[in-house]
Amino acid sequence: MLKIISNNLFKGDKVIWMIYFFLCMISLVEIYSASSSLTYTQGNHWDPMIRQAGFLFAGLIIILVVTRIPCKYFKLFPFFLLPASVLLLLYVLFFGGTINGGNRWIDLGFLSFQPSEVAKAALIMSLAAILSKTQNEEVVHNRRGTKTVVMATKGGYSKPFKICGILIIVICGLIFTENLSTALILFAVSVMMMYIGNIPHKLMLRGLLVIGLIGGVAATLLIITPDAVVGKAGGRLLTWKHRIEEKVGMKSEADKLALDDEKSEYNLSENWQVGNANIAIANSNIIGLGPGNSVQRDFLSHAESDFIYAIIIEETGIIGALFVIFLYLALLIRVSKIANRCDKFFPAFLIMGFGILLVLQALINMGVAVHLLPVTGQPLPLISKGGTSIIITCFYFGVILSISRYAEKVSETPKEPAEAVSALETDEYYNTAGID
Repeated sequence: MLKIISNNLFKGDKVIWMIYFFLCMISLVEIYSASSSLTYTQGNHWDPMIRQAGFLFAGLIIILVVTRIPCKYFKLFPFFLLPASVLLLLYVLFFGGTINGGNRWIDLGFLSFQPSEVAKAALIMSLAAILSKTQNEEVVHNRRGTKTVVMATKGGYSKPFKICGILIIVICGLIFTENLSTALILFAVSVMMMYIGNIPHKLMLRGLLVIGLIGGVAATLLIITPDAVVGKAGGRLLTWKHRIEEKVGMKSEADKLALDDEKSEYNLSENWQVGNANIAIANSNIIGLGPGNSVQRDFLSHAESDFIYAIIIEETGIIGALFVIFLYLALLIRVSKIANRCDKFFPAFLIMGFGILLVLQALINMGVAVHLLPVTGQPLPLISKGGTSIIITCFYFGVILSISRYAEKVSETPKEPAEAVSALETDEYYNTAGID
């Protein structure tokens, strides 16, 4: 009976479901652990865990709904998601609320959300639709004979590159001013999708060189400009300047006189978050201190969100740290296998885009926690405390599971005879008239 209910309720790839539930369990345990000391004095130390469980439950409902949407209909989402995300990003650019130093939020009273999360989904779905429409098979003649090559050149050699480039510049440009890390992550994922989508590599290389040159000049100008001038410009320019200087080993004269360069990296007065994250990791061992026994949660800012991976390492040790990494890498591997089973370009590009986005964001969060990367404020998908990020991440999982259902139907459908496929399944998953 339970097996029947499970098969009917949790449709799609079982491995993806297992990864999802493992991440949710880790989230509840670590959110309770990382937040309990800070909320103990308020008399309700269960509140963070209950709130997180509420968002995860809402996310589960979203997954169950989205999983049942035939993947061909996701092509329609960019038509309303893309303009909505642009309008929301423009609104937050001028009227957005400030939380943790970033002017990137819209406050609805009962919930604050970041339009950039919606924009990420809109851009990836748009790129998947465009790339799938522009695939073209060409017969290439060479000394070894002839072969068929799939290239994104339908309608012109540079047309797909131009369309994708414009969308990327618009969305990432609007996010860039107040959320640099999110813009860079989304840009990286978009470039990977274009590469997977067979955009001509020469065009991509030229575009990356131009953007790299512009970024290098901008970063140089930012570094050589005095802090007083940068501070007057507003926004997060001063924060970017200090983070670039810290990463490239440059210090102001005041810093050099006050602290030795080698010590300042771990001086808590200069690098409170990084210093306490390093202490949390140093407190650990192979098995850690045990869930709920973290010491640095009392001192580490945003221990339940940006630096939750440091708390995971402190409490579960190297074993727990490697297990979390394994879950995200397993997600990427499984997504790749599902994409390979798809017989159409759109679902393959879409599932790879969302898979790469989730794993890249996770790796960056973990890199920040162990001080391999500068502080970015990126949450650990499904584990970090959050509202918008959890809801959007669950939407990604729903899309991935929906596409996995489609891939299962493709792999299970016999080529001959055609009558072996039921009419209902054929209509739902294979009839793409008017959409492909």
